[in-house]
Amino acid sequence: MRRMPGTPRPTFTRSLLAPSLWPAWIGVGIMKLIAMLPFGVLMGMGRMLGAIIERFPSPRRKVAATNIALCFPELDSKAQAALVDAHLRDIGMMLIEFALGWMGSERAIEKIPVMFEGLEHLEAAHAQGRGVLLVGGHFSHLELCARLVSQRIRIAGMYRRMDNPAFEWTVLRARLGYARAMFDKDDIRGTVKYLRSGGTLWYAPDQDMRSKDNAFVPFFGVKAATITATHHFARMSNAVVIPFFHRRLPGSQGYVLRLGAPLEGLPSADAEADTERVNRCIEEMVREAPEQYLWVHKRFKTRPEGYPPIY
Repeated sequence: MRRMPGTPRPTFTRSLLAPSLWPAWIGVGIMKLIAMLPFGVLMGMGRMLGAIIERFPSPRRKVAATNIALCFPELDSKAQAALVDAHLRDIGMMLIEFALGWMGSERAIEKIPVMFEGLEHLEAAHAQGRGVLLVGGHFSHLELCARLVSQRIRIAGMYRRMDNPAFEWTVLRARLGYARAMFDKDDIRGTVKYLRSGGTLWYAPDQDMRSKDNAFVPFFGVKAATITATHHFARMSNAVVIPFFHRRLPGSQGYVLRLGAPLEGLPSADAEADTERVNRCIEEMVREAPEQYLWVHKRFKTRPEGYPPIY
């Protein structure tokens, strides 16, 4: 039998029953129970949890406030503080969406309202026999929307292994339940081979990975260490690069998933210019739903030589 690309489905071993992992398994069980609730109830729970998180003291509030002040200098202090509060409330939604994305039944996922836009761009690329690199950002509903888009598109994804073995086993099995394949972030060869074969890969290059392949390019006007992998994947695989944006609608209205027009001319001969272009594309996505972006991540932790630390 031909082996599927990417990371194989994990097997359950006795080591996963170690007492030190019992708290993690309890957490997995709680997520499973949460995911069994109706979608409207889950959205209400997310809003209540977000209201608690907004009021709970956390170092991540300062991180979010710093990022938002840097990225939205046009806002006055009151508007910046309001965006920080809105984002922290959104974290509550994110936690619920993690549970639903990983643990929700197929029936539950099918009931979630979702609107797809721009699928014709993907179909045109596949008609040419080319792979597709869906480039997006780290929004709070990333995991759930990856599952939602898999209802219409056979996708693969890249991921970073979790430190906790119980969560790693659970989440990888969940992702492989709906994704065509999952590639470790260091599996460059396998990823390129998959794209060359005409596969579709979801990829988010908008976090500070502290990689040797970083370039310092602007993100909201601030020099940000940004991995240049989008350029290299496209160059080595001849894949079409298509922006992929998703946002949550108010209340229980569901989600909008949009595929934009391909980024023509990418890759160019200039990896840094291509990386800056991808950052601009993600900026446009963020401005559509700024409170839903992951501002609690230390996006500007790695600084150019001679620049003072931000956090």
